[in-house]
Amino acid sequence: MQPQIAAERSRVACTERSRSEVAHVLEKLGSKVENLGLNTWQLRTLSAVRRCRTAALGGHIDACDECGKISISYNSCRNRHCPKCQGKNREDWIQARQSELLPVPYFHVVFTLPDSINSLAMQDPRLVYDILFESTWETLKTFGKTAAIQSGMIAVLHTWGQNLSLHPHLHCIVPGGGVDKNGKWQNIRGDGKFLFPVNALSKVFRAKYCEKLKERSPDNYTKVKKLLWEKQWVVFAKKPFGSPKSVIEYLGRYTHKIAISNNRIQSIDNQKVTFTYKDYRQNGFKKQMTLTHEEFIRRFALHILPKRFVKIRHYGFLSSTWKREKLKVLQEKLQIKVLEKVEKKPLLPKCPCCKTGNLHRIAVFDQRGPPAWYLGDSQSSVPCIN
Repeated sequence: MQPQIAAERSRVACTERSRSEVAHVLEKLGSKVENLGLNTWQLRTLSAVRRCRTAALGGHIDACDECGKISISYNSCRNRHCPKCQGKNREDWIQARQSELLPVPYFHVVFTLPDSINSLAMQDPRLVYDILFESTWETLKTFGKTAAIQSGMIAVLHTWGQNLSLHPHLHCIVPGGGVDKNGKWQNIRGDGKFLFPVNALSKVFRAKYCEKLKERSPDNYTKVKKLLWEKQWVVFAKKPFGSPKSVIEYLGRYTHKIAISNNRIQSIDNQKVTFTYKDYRQNGFKKQMTLTHEEFIRRFALHILPKRFVKIRHYGFLSSTWKREKLKVLQEKLQIKVLEKVEKKPLLPKCPCCKTGNLHRIAVFDQRGPPAWYLGDSQSSVPCIN
C-alpha cells in the first residue's frame, strides 16, 4: 500500500526534540557566544552542536514498513562534542574491540592531573594532554619492565568534572600482565589485587609528567613547578573486571562521553541553566547547579578538544601496529577462539509510532527543506497511535 503523506506540521507528533538541550542554551545565547573569548575552533564546534538535527543541516524522509507512517528526520552534525551524536560511534568502537580481547585480568586505572595545571591546560591544551598520555604510558611501562614484560594500555581522555569544571584525567584499561621476550603471556599477579602499588605509580607519574613538561615548555614549567611538586598526585585503581567482555562494555561508557549529557539539564530560562551533578566529595550525592547561559557555555567550551586531537589511544601490545602483526599469534598461544569481525549492517531505526516496523529512507533534502509533495496540505496524514 502506498504510504500516505503527513504534513510538516504533524512531524513533531513522533519526533519531538528534547525539552532541555545544550543546543537550546546556544539558541538563547545567540550572537553573544562570540563575546566569550573562545577561539575559532570552539565557535565552529558550538555552531555544529546548535544546528544538529535541525533544518539547517538538511534531512531525510522515512516510511515505516509496518504502519505506513511517513516521518521526517533532520541530519546530525556528527561532531564528537555533541550530546546527540555519540551513540552509534560508541557501539561501533565496542564492536571493533570484541575481537581483540584476551582471557586475562583487566584493571581500570585513572591518572589525574592536579588543578595547578589548569591555567596551562586552557592556554595550551594540546601540550598538557599529550604529555598526560605520554607520561601515563611511560609510568606503566616502567613498572612493566620491572616484571620483564611488554605491557599494554587503552587510554581515554576526559577533561571535565561533574560541574563542568576543568579536571583532566585519563581512564585506562590495563591488562594484568604482558608479553615476554618469547612472545608468551605472563600474568603479573593472580590474587585479585591491583598489579602495581598505587602510591608508587603516583610518584613516578608526577616525576614523568614534570620531566616532560620541563623539556617541552621550560618557561611554563618554571611558573607551575612549585605547585606541581607540592601536591600529591592521584592515581586511582579499581579491582579487576569479572570477564574480558565486561571490560569493553565498561570502557564503552567512557570512550564517547562528553562533558554533559542533555538528560542532566533540568531547566533553561531566559537567563540561566540548571543541571544535576554528583558531588564526589560527599560520596556522589546528587545536587543541582544553576549557571548563567554565558558561564554554562564557557565551561562547556573548556572541554572542546583541539582540532584532530586523538582522545582514545592504544599502547604496547594493544597498539594498532602490534595487534596487526602479533595479536593473532598470541591469541592462538592462549587457545582463544578468535571472533571474526562481522561486517556492519545498516541499522534500520524503529518506527516511533507503531514501535514494531522499521523506517526506510525514501527521500533526502538539503537546508532548503522537504520537497513540495511532502508539505502538501492536500495530502491526508496517517495518525500516530502510541
